[in-house]
Amino acid sequence: QVQLVESGGGLVQAGGSLRLSCAASGRTFNSYVMGWFRQAPGKEREFVAAISQSGGNTGQADSVKGRFTISRDNAKSTLYLQMNSLKPEDTAVYYCAADRTFNGGSYYSVREYDYDYWGQGTQVTVSS
Repeated sequence: QVQLVESGGGLVQAGGSLRLSCAASGRTFNSYVMGWFRQAPGKEREFVAAISQSGGNTGQADSVKGRFTISRDNAKSTLYLQMNSLKPEDTAVYYCAADRTFNGGSYYSVREYDYDYWGQGTQVTVSS
């Protein structure tokens, strides 16, 4: 089992940047595929970005491509999301999630139901 704690959210003006972090407990962080999801008020939770166990393969939603970068530091058991050129429509609660998968290599999932563990979320608010 892994526990996930997000941090780094806050209020930022449009065009600004934030870096979210997700600290994971346990010593098996590198066995999990990791992902970021977000949920805006009145909307369903949606995929943002994901990264393979080694960090060698990543994927992003079309809405954030070229602006958001997902990365991980397995030695520190930490997942990151660098968010640049933020827009008001990026306002949401951001969640990190861990997929306890036996798939290795370049595998990652964009599907919410593939993820087994979730953090409590961190609020990101982008003002216009």
